[in-house]
Amino acid sequence: MKVLKFNAIWCPGCLVMRPIWNKIKNNYPEMEIEEYDYDNNNEEVIKWNIGKKLPVAIILDHNGQEITRIIGEKSKKEIMSIIDDLMER
Repeated sequence: MKVLKFNAIWCPGCLVMRPIWNKIKNNYPEMEIEEYDYDNNNEEVIKWNIGKKLPVAIILDHNGQEITRIIGEKSKKEIMSIIDDLMER
């Protein structure tokens, strides 16, 4: 499983989510996380149709296909529940 995270320095929700994602990463060491800055990675922002609401985390399957998208601030528990459900598939 791979996660693409889109953030921006001007985004308060992105700052809130950073430590939450760091804790989540500790629970899923096999999960790969790639981070993209919204303002500096225009090609990826367009490719993944990010829009204007941040933060965005896109979860990909082993083939690189989007499984789901997490938009905005979520709790650690909410995100871990989503990940656990996807891993059970």
